[in-house]
Amino acid sequence: MTDEQSSAHDQIQSFWDDARLRAKVNRVPGYLGVNARESLAPPVWSFGAGPDDADELLALVLAGTKTATSSAVRDYEDGEEVMPSEGDLSIITDGAGHPRALIQTTKVREVPFGEVDAEHAAAEGEGDLSLDHWRDVHRRFFERSAGGEPVTDDMPVLLEEFSVLYAGDH
Repeated sequence: MTDEQSSAHDQIQSFWDDARLRAKVNRVPGYLGVNARESLAPPVWSFGAGPDDADELLALVLAGTKTATSSAVRDYEDGEEVMPSEGDLSIITDGAGHPRALIQTTKVREVPFGEVDAEHAAAEGEGDLSLDHWRDVHRRFFERSAGGEPVTDDMPVLLEEFSVLYAGDH
């Protein structure tokens, strides 16, 4: 592990140690012994496709404007990423990779791209909050992430709602 990787790992672990206590993630520490949820940091990731997206979308999350996200189901087919489920915790980073928020997934549903509703589009908190804006931005994003593979109205999309349990200082 390089010094930079070690520093990033230490930052994540320090954030997790603080967040799990402040968010009361482990309400009865020690009662049944140390468990995985207590000791292992949850998955760490950022929103968007790069540092600028990560910063912009994180700002929306921290402001309470963004309470949902979406992903193409096809992105989980290779098994490298685990499909989110209700109750999952995640550490969200900024564009520089610094941990900034602990979120918990509160709802997950799979729908065809063409059936994403205006309520979900608004909950994603981006642009003018309209369904048309959501479809335009996400169609382009999903096509880029799949190497140009077109997005059809019947393509399965995973809609995820979340709440912020803890926002760290930065």
